[in-house]
Amino acid sequence: MAIEPKEVGVKDMFKEIAEHPVPRHARNFIFCFGGISFLLFLVQVVTGIVLAVYYNPTMEGAYQSVMFINDEVFMGKALRSVHNIAANLMLIMVVLHFLRVVFTGAYKPPRQFNWVVGVLLLLLVILFCFTGYLLPLDQVGYWAAIIGTKILGSIPIVGDQLLLLGQAGTKITDHTLMRFFIIHIVVLPVVVIVLLIAHFLMIRKQGISGPL
Repeated sequence: MAIEPKEVGVKDMFKEIAEHPVPRHARNFIFCFGGISFLLFLVQVVTGIVLAVYYNPTMEGAYQSVMFINDEVFMGKALRSVHNIAANLMLIMVVLHFLRVVFTGAYKPPRQFNWVVGVLLLLLVILFCFTGYLLPLDQVGYWAAIIGTKILGSIPIVGDQLLLLGQAGTKITDHTLMRFFIIHIVVLPVVVIVLLIAHFLMIRKQGISGPL
């Protein structure tokens, strides 16, 4: 006897998400900062994948590859501009979202764990901006790498070990740049996606926080 395959119900799932009611108090622009941050993150993922195809994470090739993107790749300069502007806007939106949560008291029980996840996401966005900032390895990027790793080295007790870990050696080399590149395009996106899933699931379970 043939067994008819069961429907997965993906269409119903997306329909339920799209039609999920939004509380009246949340129909306000200040409750949109989190969603805008997520949209900008998606823009970063798409533009970042294209940029990574042309990027050369070496001391000699990094800046040249960025210039190649600017001058030779079709709409490469516009793509870099979108990636850069979206990164700055994402940081601004995440900070505004953070302030909205504080202002409306959305960090209070039972949402304290989601608050911790949100703070971690804010720190990761800052780390995103820092690691991306130095990848072009122009004068600004080079000194950002030096200053950033030296800050790690100034931490008491474990500073020397963190400095060696951050630089992948005793000075800024190809290994340092590759390490920051991997952190920027692999480690941080994976961690952020996992935390975002947890963040969204908790919001869906607990609902949007109430009005002031």
